[in-house]
Amino acid sequence: MPAPRSPACDRPPLDGEIVGILAGWGRYPVVVAEEIRRRGGRTAILAIRDHADAALEPLADVHGHIGIAEIGTAVEFFRRAGAARATMAGKIHKSKIFARGAWVRHMPDWTGLATFWPHFVSRRRDNCDDSLLNAIAATFDAAGVAICPATDFAPNLLAADGAIAGPAPTRQQLADVAFGWRLAKELGRLDIGQTVVVKDRAPLALEAIEGTDECIRRAGRLCPTGGMTVVKVAKPQQDLRFDMPTIGAGTLESLAAAGATVLAIEAGRTILIDEPELAATAQRLGICVVSCHDADGLPFVEGFPDAA
Repeated sequence: MPAPRSPACDRPPLDGEIVGILAGWGRYPVVVAEEIRRRGGRTAILAIRDHADAALEPLADVHGHIGIAEIGTAVEFFRRAGAARATMAGKIHKSKIFARGAWVRHMPDWTGLATFWPHFVSRRRDNCDDSLLNAIAATFDAAGVAICPATDFAPNLLAADGAIAGPAPTRQQLADVAFGWRLAKELGRLDIGQTVVVKDRAPLALEAIEGTDECIRRAGRLCPTGGMTVVKVAKPQQDLRFDMPTIGAGTLESLAAAGATVLAIEAGRTILIDEPELAATAQRLGICVVSCHDADGLPFVEGFPDAA
């Protein structure tokens, strides 16, 4: 289960407040920083080494770099910057963590060791995403820096219900979405991944450590005839402070390269990056993007009344 929401996250918005951003890979941290500044806030951005986009630095009032496991250094960075609230935005590539020599570049500090050590030595604890991220958030909270959902600061990034972009799906594609949705929710319940690729109600690829784009590419290699459906949903136990499903134009490029034609996401629990660009890309590539709260209602989803 997600950790209880910190009362600090319920404060009214920004107005000059310094908000910390622990920034991973991708455009998500960039658009969060842009939105915080647009709303009158300031940013203390801590970029994770080997992950964060260089475009973040001009958006930061205070900027720094850090290894993944330097938890104590991160806490002190935000405290010195005056950030009582911080958020995690952007993907952490586990494949980089398991690469040779990764611990040299991401060596834990003492606080990092204290945070992670119980997970490494106890047979009762695992090293799944939820477990590790909750441990990190608890360390921040104990030090007076509340970890809040990025959508508290940028709520306009959440996907609405209905047709997002591209052509209407066929009833066969909607049946694949409903089938894939059940698989994706079970995959998420087990804290393995968020994405599945299916065709004709048969699973082709399930996301694990490799991430969404590589999962889609693998499905393309396994099914060179194309026509697949990609379903990406939040975990049933999703902690909104981190690891929210995120899609952007790059996701659609991966779909097109693999031969997939439909992307289904969960309304209210998925981040849309640069939505106008995403919509234009979907139109150009002929990819249907649909968002809903429950796949069982998809044949009647607003915007697709005439699914063939």
